[in-house]
Amino acid sequence: MHYEITLPADYDMGIIRTRVATRGSALDAFPGLGLKAYCVRERGVDGSPVNQYSPFYLWRTAEGMNSFLWGPGFRGLSTDFGRPTVQHWVGLAYGAGGAYDADPGSGAPTAATKRVEHVPADHDPTEAIDRALADLEQRTAHPDVYATAVAMDPRHWQLVHFTLWRDTPDATPGVVSEDHVRYRVLHLSRPELDDLTAGRHW
Repeated sequence: MHYEITLPADYDMGIIRTRVATRGSALDAFPGLGLKAYCVRERGVDGSPVNQYSPFYLWRTAEGMNSFLWGPGFRGLSTDFGRPTVQHWVGLAYGAGGAYDADPGSGAPTAATKRVEHVPADHDPTEAIDRALADLEQRTAHPDVYATAVAMDPRHWQLVHFTLWRDTPDATPGVVSEDHVRYRVLHLSRPELDDLTAGRHW
């Protein structure tokens, strides 16, 4: 699950940093949540043309996602910024990378990347999924990858590749390219990350 709150070009992103620093821990023990990455994009940083607050979630249960969306946390965010469009996908696969550690204070991610791939109507989606799974396996072998996931929106036939990095990643053929959106991670809530099923989810 992901939503993007685009802010004015002259917005003080320190407001978002303070918001995350003071409220981010509220989901550190949220039932059904694998992880929430408090992602931001800042205009002029890492090639971003916008200021944006862009949290990304991996849910372990649909009940957890429902509890968040219909609860006080999302209601408060909608009150402060307006209700965002919530993008959501069916999880295809998840993997922990070389930087993953059971201790959240060790090797915690500071960056993230997202790549969206549209599957044309005349293409077999299983071929795109097979490629995505191979990409995921390659990313999990990277020493700076904390965690990575691939998911599909079967309404719009859209694949998403999301990866958390220990440090801001360099461009690497087949791993990070110009079509990846880059984020800074201000905080990571990971109450049930250890319980997410590794590998493909069928």
